[in-house]
Amino acid sequence: MKKSEMYTMDQRVAIILKTLKELFPHPKIALNYTTDFELLVAVILSAQCTDKLVNKVTEPLFKKYTSINDYVDADPAEFEQDIHSVNFYRNKAKNILATADIIKEKYGGKVPDTMEDLLSLPGVARKTANVVLGNIYHKIVGIVVDTHVKRLSQLYGLTKNDTPEKIEQDLMKIIPKEEWFELSYRLIDYGRAYCTARPHDHANCPLTKVLGE
Repeated sequence: MKKSEMYTMDQRVAIILKTLKELFPHPKIALNYTTDFELLVAVILSAQCTDKLVNKVTEPLFKKYTSINDYVDADPAEFEQDIHSVNFYRNKAKNILATADIIKEKYGGKVPDTMEDLLSLPGVARKTANVVLGNIYHKIVGIVVDTHVKRLSQLYGLTKNDTPEKIEQDLMKIIPKEEWFELSYRLIDYGRAYCTARPHDHANCPLTKVLGE
């Protein structure tokens, strides 16, 4: 029997949380932004795209579009070209500009502060809504499940599910709520720094060693 198989789920979670805290004591979102709407735009752009590329795209984008009115008045074809480096740029352009219209007309230009209202916006699913609520409003109602969180949660036995929604529900049941916000960013940092999706010396990854897997 592997050492890891001797742990209860609570023990496994405690070891993972403790190790991640030691490795990344001050985690934070990697996307660059200065306004609430810029964060929403950046997260929509980040779907199936690296944060590094998104930051490269948004640096000139946020200088060109400085207010929500700039997005409302944007030429769709021109906006597509402004973000054409990201995956699915046409659909993302359509969603961002439609979202700008809705936020201006329905919410007075203010990014909504509830999960329900955020999910009503084009291009916004739970991951995006959780990022916005946590970083802007400090409201923690769920766990951000991106590709790193999905892969590592499966790899280290925290879930057997495959969809972000079900993985989020699994994690919310076993992770203390006060850990929800920073856990995602610690797992993202861990996935980038140690346990990448590319082939690597997995036996020497910190969590693998400490769990005895």
